Amino acid sequence: MDLHILDHRLRVTSIAKNGLVNFTHPLIKLIFLRNRTRCKFFSLTETPENYTVVLDEEGFKELQPSEHLQVESSIWLPLNVVSNGNASSSSQAVGVTKIAKSVIAPLAQQHVSVFMLSTYQTDFILVREKDLSVVISTLEEEEFNIYKEVGGEFVPVHCQDVSNDFQKNGKEGRGHSPVWSTQPTVHPVLIPKNQFCVMSLDPDTLPSIATTLIDVLFYSSSLKEDPSSSQDLDCIKFFSFSLIDGYISLVMDTEAQRLFPADLLFTSSSGELWRMVRIGGQPLGFDECGIVAQISHPLADSDISAYYISTFSFDHALVPEEDIVSVTDMLQHQRKEPATS
Repeated sequence: MDLHILDHRLRVTSIAKNGLVNFTHPLIKLIFLRNRTRCKFFSLTETPENYTVVLDEEGFKELQPSEHLQVESSIWLPLNVVSNGNASSSSQAVGVTKIAKSVIAPLAQQHVSVFMLSTYQTDFILVREKDLSVVISTLEEEEFNIYKEVGGEFVPVHCQDVSNDFQKNGKEGRGHSPVWSTQPTVHPVLIPKNQFCVMSLDPDTLPSIATTLIDVLFYSSSLKEDPSSSQDLDCIKFFSFSLIDGYISLVMDTEAQRLFPADLLFTSSSGELWRMVRIGGQPLGFDECGIVAQISHPLADSDISAYYISTFSFDHALVPEEDIVSVTDMLQHQRKEPATS
């Protein structure tokens, strides 16, 4: 298989719910006015806690410093697995499961933290720029052909071509067993009752849903977000919009889907519904390794498809609705297993 290092340098940010009013103009510009910005990679995900915004450096310039804006300090690079000349596509109902053992697990073994963003079209694996040499050397051992995007063309790259300060730090981790198998931090999971759809949209029709999209993103209100009912998490607020290299991806629950014109949004031919597994009892942070592997590895063992969306506070896996019972049992068993010494 081939691994592509895409030509984007990304920032991972969080906008507080009570500070959204300060960012509506730049966010609307980034979503709807592509000719007014040079941003090529933009993703906005609303969760009950905050809005996670992942965007390239051109897009990041649009966000003014604010007490309501948190910015993870690293530069992140998106990786994309390509099989048989085509991007590893989630629309084929495999998603992160397909790369769990070939990419996610080896990087966890080398103590490399990853930030996942699955879209309708593909799965992006974000790694810190400073970790790139370790990523390349690790995945070369997994027999990946690795290419770096330069000016729209993909050129071969090898570990010796990449020099950065992390190389010796990465070697300190070599030989260690995976963090998530020898000393697992098995995070609690929440399985809300929402049914979710993973959809796409022709960018040319984006203006047709502008009013609805603005309403859902910026003006939707729900009793579920009332602090007095914060413990009622039977259903949770989750909406994700991505506009990456001209392709749009949307993840929303069926309640939100009903607000949009049915003839404009499209999904896979099976039209399947998905259930969410939210990982983390408290905000996860960015330095712990193996969180994605905790979920994706057992799903791969059972050949269960999954989308995976990391956010500033928590991680979220989407699995086919028909598999949610077996996934729930699997995760409960995982939590009961004794730690390996």
